[in-house]
Amino acid sequence: MIAMNTKKMLLLAAALLTAGTVCLAQTEQSQVIENGGTGPYKSVAIGDKSLPTHMIYRPQDLKAYVEKNGRIPVLLYANGACANNSLEISRLLSEVASYGYFILAIGPYDTLSDERFYAQWRGVMRGGYPETKREAIMGNGERLTPYTEAERAALAAEREAARKAAAEAARKNRNKKNTAVPAPFRTYARQLLEALDWITDQNGNDQSEYYHLIDLEKVAAMGQSCGGAQVLAVAHDPRIKTCLIFNSGMGEMEMSGASKKSLANLHTPMLYLNGGTADIAFNNANGDYGRIMDNIPVVKISTLDGHHGTYYEKNAGKYAVAARMWLNWQLKGEVSDAALFMNEDYEKSFYPDWTFERKNW
Repeated sequence: MIAMNTKKMLLLAAALLTAGTVCLAQTEQSQVIENGGTGPYKSVAIGDKSLPTHMIYRPQDLKAYVEKNGRIPVLLYANGACANNSLEISRLLSEVASYGYFILAIGPYDTLSDERFYAQWRGVMRGGYPETKREAIMGNGERLTPYTEAERAALAAEREAARKAAAEAARKNRNKKNTAVPAPFRTYARQLLEALDWITDQNGNDQSEYYHLIDLEKVAAMGQSCGGAQVLAVAHDPRIKTCLIFNSGMGEMEMSGASKKSLANLHTPMLYLNGGTADIAFNNANGDYGRIMDNIPVVKISTLDGHHGTYYEKNAGKYAVAARMWLNWQLKGEVSDAALFMNEDYEKSFYPDWTFERKNW
């Protein structure tokens, strides 16, 4: 009897220990981006102590959303350049979250003031201004133009001077003992699923603030550029119900664990949104569209915005509209939002500069 009781106690202790390994969600930092978006559920960006590798974008009053609409759908996001920071596209993620989505973006919590945000985008857009773009206006109202030849020459001279200075510093220090610098952290496709595992644990733990608030039957994955490859690398996961591939595509490339072979593993409706002929991923997106199997519904949209979309515009412009309308249709069953992707009259009326293709519907 004593031996049996001892065995039961050990089993109970082991069970309690196992249960205690799930770290409860704990908001450490937060910020409101662009007044929380234009949707009915003002959003907030969060850094959670138990998920330091990701940044969360969600409605500020999550319980109010759930009380009115039921559990909230999930969006997993991977960054352009497979970067470890989601701030480049933070306006889009904040905007989409304000329409009722719980977004888990790769990259730790960080902040970027409006001034720095627009300064960064000013350089990106002016340096790679798409020839197809008629006009680019940032969210602060500033109109962007391409760099002039004189400006390009000045920037090239600055870069050359910096290169020479670095080379001279290296020459002077070559005999000194160098301290090894760790390689910068690189992201990987599996982080999308790690975030989904985390929110799954939180949703099932009655001590978590997210307990029974998350709809794990409604999960999407979205990626920009290299992040699109990361999405394709994990798109086979049966928990993912739709994918959004922005300014990306595999073509003949292999990147971040994905290649054209990854397309054979797709099982969900797919949205490809690219920046048209000025987008370096244009041909790859077209190649993917042609290779996707006949049983996979897919929409491909080509715009005039180039590789960087409209992420710098107020509330991330039309790219944000397309993202949340696709999610509303695919995850929430809001059929009216399908018009953007399936109704030619709607497309011609509201998006005359965009080219739409679709198959397998």
